[in-house]
Amino acid sequence: MVRVTTPGVRLLPNAITVLALCAGLSAVQFALTRNYGMAIASIGIAAVLDSLDGRIARLLDATSKMGAELDSLSDGISFGVAPALVIYVWQTGADRIGWVASLIFAVCMILRLARFNTLLDDTEQPPYASEFFVGVPAPAGGLLGMLPLVASLQWGEGWWSSQYVVWAWTVAIAALLISRIPTLSLKTVKAPAKAIAPLLLGVALLAAAIIQFPLVALVVAMVLYLAHIPYSVYRHRWLAAHPEAWTVPPRERRAIRRARSTRRLGLRPPLRRRVAGAAMRAVRLPRETVRTPRSSENGQGPRRRTWRQIGLRRK
Repeated sequence: MVRVTTPGVRLLPNAITVLALCAGLSAVQFALTRNYGMAIASIGIAAVLDSLDGRIARLLDATSKMGAELDSLSDGISFGVAPALVIYVWQTGADRIGWVASLIFAVCMILRLARFNTLLDDTEQPPYASEFFVGVPAPAGGLLGMLPLVASLQWGEGWWSSQYVVWAWTVAIAALLISRIPTLSLKTVKAPAKAIAPLLLGVALLAAAIIQFPLVALVVAMVLYLAHIPYSVYRHRWLAAHPEAWTVPPRERRAIRRARSTRRLGLRPPLRRRVAGAAMRAVRLPRETVRTPRSSENGQGPRRRTWRQIGLRRK
């Protein structure tokens, strides 16, 4: 069946990308009027729209070369230039070091997006590479860069609003953008059927938290994102060392991980009837040779040891 898409439908993903660009640029205008709450909200709206345009384009079969280039340019402005200018305006713009840090952040964001585009054409990556980003992605980096501003709006002035702390934080996030640290990609996360109801409940609780405590929820989300990086690095290294787990579902990956951990700790491995697929190949051990009892001289069965050979006293 051939899917036919009208020109208006093909225009929808690009329109969403332009809306994300406008939201990101609006953050600068809100910062110039000292409305920092709306500036943060504009960056958040741009992040939401950026997560939708690519999915809608693939769903409608409306992907194009122009759409990909437009998406990269929008991300560079919305999550690189706009956050850098917002932070610079927030810190009164009187410090030359602040302008240098803002430039570093914007340039690192552009470099991160350029590397991302080149990796899309790399066909020599292992199968598990699609589960990770190389470095922190652009929307997360843009929001992480404004974490000191969010904390200041919620809890007032403190050590987190000091100029040198803010600029050091900005440069640190810029370094994460262009780093080779793997971070998890939510695009490849699949939830089992039994977890749908708890996930929907979690979404409802998250929506309530965002409505009632938006800044606190944003701070918690960014802290949790930073906390997941060590796990992401561990998972990436584990997959690189276990090629048998590259093409298996998550359930069998967990079985392989448990089998490896129990063997390393010297514990009893799981029963084979409970492990299937690639996990069985991972835990399969060489068969132990069973020693058969020594046969008797006439070949009719095993030789019985008498009480004299055993060394016991006959009653």
